[in-house]
Amino acid sequence: MNQAQQARFDSLYQQHLNALRRQGKAASTIDVYARAVRRITEFFDQCPDRLTLAQLKQCFDALVKSHSWSTVKVDRNGLQFFYKHVLDQDWQWVAIVKPPQHKPLPDILTSTEIERIINATRELRYQTYILTVYSMGLRLGEALNLKVGDIDGERMRVHVRNGKGGKDRFVTLPAMTLKALRRYWCSHRHPRLLFPGGRTPGERGRAREVMSRGGVQKSFKAIMQDCGIRKSVTIHSLRHCYGAHLVEMGVNLRAIQRVRWATSAPRPPPSTPN
Repeated sequence: MNQAQQARFDSLYQQHLNALRRQGKAASTIDVYARAVRRITEFFDQCPDRLTLAQLKQCFDALVKSHSWSTVKVDRNGLQFFYKHVLDQDWQWVAIVKPPQHKPLPDILTSTEIERIINATRELRYQTYILTVYSMGLRLGEALNLKVGDIDGERMRVHVRNGKGGKDRFVTLPAMTLKALRRYWCSHRHPRLLFPGGRTPGERGRAREVMSRGGVQKSFKAIMQDCGIRKSVTIHSLRHCYGAHLVEMGVNLRAIQRVRWATSAPRPPPSTPN
């Protein structure tokens, strides 16, 4: 791009970022939607406001060959946002790219396999974390970000904050999980975090951040291998297992949904898990 084109791109790109923030998009969404605009700009070395339909198709032809359909969909959505909110133009994405609708059924661990995984986990922090995710049907980040004050031992429930879509909810706290959380918290006694980062109890007690997402995922994969379980599962799979096992015990699906998403009356002042 020449200097004039670069200046125009810089202006449009900043408008794109501003529009994403005005729409309340999450930081991760802003990052990937902005990357979509940068990618197509770099592909043609041309400001994207003047790209033709043929050029858009050419770019996505290359993207489909080099990246996953997940990336293709994200770039499609990012460019659609750019055209709508910055260029004020309709973007006929169906005519350009339409990823296949493929919804594979997730692998489900049995309750016996869950028990094996928890018992085979040597580090107390990961053992407690896995139990917490599974027993309350939490997402990876939701469990990592739990605070001491989110645990209501009197009412036996947990306040999950800023979940998917920025929503809060209350979930039922099993007695066994409360006991495990108390036991683990006593090992580091962090004043705020339940799952602080750090290699030693002392480091965890002073930590400013929670455990690494990547570290948790890597450890879970290693535990699966140690247990000889070959199913294609991740930490998030434990959430699916939670729902599946409730159904197996005869709990109605609507009841499960109410438990997951209900946001009842304000909770009392927080109490420590110990």
